Amino acid sequence: MQSQKQNQHGMSFIGFIMGGFVLIVVAIFGMKVIPAYIHNGQISQIFREIAADPALRGAPMKDVEMSYRKRASINDINDLKVEDVTIDTDGGSLKLSANYFVKIPLVGNATLLLEFNPSSK
Repeated sequence: MQSQKQNQHGMSFIGFIMGGFVLIVVAIFGMKVIPAYIHNGQISQIFREIAADPALRGAPMKDVEMSYRKRASINDINDLKVEDVTIDTDGGSLKLSANYFVKIPLVGNATLLLEFNPSSK
């Protein structure tokens, strides 16, 4: 009788270590990048809430800025200051928008630069 060779299927130890390394690098990258996207979503939500607030439609700019400061403080948002927010009144409605960058240090002198453009639209 002839015996047939049976090949083993699976991952070698080196392949397992390399796969784990790639998985860890992707996880670390995600843990650094995801908070910036979460803050951008919170800023967009704050803009929409302020634009929809009937009490702020005819209010002075100082009151709108104070409302943003308070809401950003509650959400612990330090990426965007009120001085960088563009506030327009168009026919009695508020439109808030901004353009800001977030620098995320990765490794050594490598930095990731993210650009965000939230608005109340």
